[in-house]
Amino acid sequence: MPPWHRAGWSALLASVCLLGCAGAPRQPVKAEAQPGAASASVAAPVSVPSATTPVLPEPSTRSTTAGEQALAQGLRAYQSAQYPQAEAQFKLALRAGLATPADVAQAHKHLAFIFCTSRRGALCAAAFKAARAADARFSLSKAEAGHPMWSQVYRKALGLK
Repeated sequence: MPPWHRAGWSALLASVCLLGCAGAPRQPVKAEAQPGAASASVAAPVSVPSATTPVLPEPSTRSTTAGEQALAQGLRAYQSAQYPQAEAQFKLALRAGLATPADVAQAHKHLAFIFCTSRRGALCAAAFKAARAADARFSLSKAEAGHPMWSQVYRKALGLK
């Protein structure tokens, strides 16, 4: 009878997890005794990184700023079609400060989308301009740029054809 069968499914699962689960403890796990099984304890193998085993980076210990938290909350609200809440969170993120130009541009871009869809054209254009001012590489994706609610405002605000 194979050793994994005698040790039980819990040992098998622990072995598999030790070999392939990100963030799993990298230490032997004792198998629980199964009713009617021999009482021999079996330790799961320890995973040792090799040249073919990818090593995952440790999670960042950097704390997020209030601006980053507000941006993340704004994006969640936007994706849930909660536009008034999203608008408030994007504005809060900009006031609190964002670490990268790309984050600032992203907050302005989503504000522009909200402004355009709520028929606030001047604010929409200003938000697109602010996004470009924050990040010179800012542009909409092809799908975003073709949206009927803001495509004209976007092109005009940024001087695109």
